[in-house]
Amino acid sequence: MTDLGLLHHFLGMGVVQTDKHIFIHQKKYAMKLLEKFGMRDCKSVAIPLVVNEKLCKEDGSEAADESEFRQIIGSLLYLTATRPDVMFASSLLARFMHNPTKKHMGTAKRASIKQSTIALSTAEAEYVSAAEATSQAKWLRFVLEDFGEEQVEGTPILCDNTSALAMARNPVHHQKTRHISRKFHFIREAIQAKEIELIYCKTEDQIADILTKALPKDWFVRLRSLLGVKSAKRLEGSVEI
Repeated sequence: MTDLGLLHHFLGMGVVQTDKHIFIHQKKYAMKLLEKFGMRDCKSVAIPLVVNEKLCKEDGSEAADESEFRQIIGSLLYLTATRPDVMFASSLLARFMHNPTKKHMGTAKRASIKQSTIALSTAEAEYVSAAEATSQAKWLRFVLEDFGEEQVEGTPILCDNTSALAMARNPVHHQKTRHISRKFHFIREAIQAKEIELIYCKTEDQIADILTKALPKDWFVRLRSLLGVKSAKRLEGSVEI
């Protein structure tokens, strides 16, 4: 085994390590995308999607190059490895891979010049979502413990639905929730064992919204910051990319 020093590049991603931070980026990859699709000198936008703009299969615009559209979407999906804030736009556009229109193409190009969380509508859906997050949290805790980094405190899981919180904290099997598969109710055991901590958060602070809908600029920028996506220039210490 050879010690090659600190990691700097891995599968198209750059890694910058300082005394206080490990910063992962895809700057070089993103610049190559702009050059590949003739957008090197394009103007940047603040948000990847226009708020309230609806995309549909037939929007009246001309057909776009399907091959180019697929390449853009595939590239955007890989970019989400370090830019989860463009995940919703990329996933939405992926629905129109077959017979895309010029409008779809324009929206895809807009997202490419942008400088374990699920949000669902009903209490039952959010309860199931919280259970899935609990499963992932328990697995990550196990992996960290195997590495000698045992997490003593419960892993915090945020939920903006008070009904879902009540269902998770109440050990009584309610009549209204008996249709939910028993496998999802282990979340209660995880709470009692203090493996997780289910915390209420206000809807406006729900970070998952950036992954599920188009948001106004101020809201988008705020949630993106809470998600942990930031410019390397804002990190303490000398960081070069």
